[in-house]
Amino acid sequence: LLQARHYVNPFIAHAVPSLIGGLIAALVAASRNMTFALVVGGLHLLGGIIASFMIPAPVWYIVLDLAVAYLPMAWLGGRLAAKR
Repeated sequence: LLQARHYVNPFIAHAVPSLIGGLIAALVAASRNMTFALVVGGLHLLGGIIASFMIPAPVWYIVLDLAVAYLPMAWLGGRLAAKR
């Protein structure tokens, strides 16, 4: 019964912490900034994979969420930190 618009908020709730976590990890790291940002994204991805088994959702949303919300957002946070 849920439409695609109902999945926007959960997607944002998964993407923003990875972005902010990657940004902070890259800013705090003395060296290998992108590595630390991607480690944060990887840990978030692990949590997302576990949650995808526990929380029922459409397959399209799970694929989109796992593919776009975690590692790419952490990478973007690392890139934003590198430009500072």
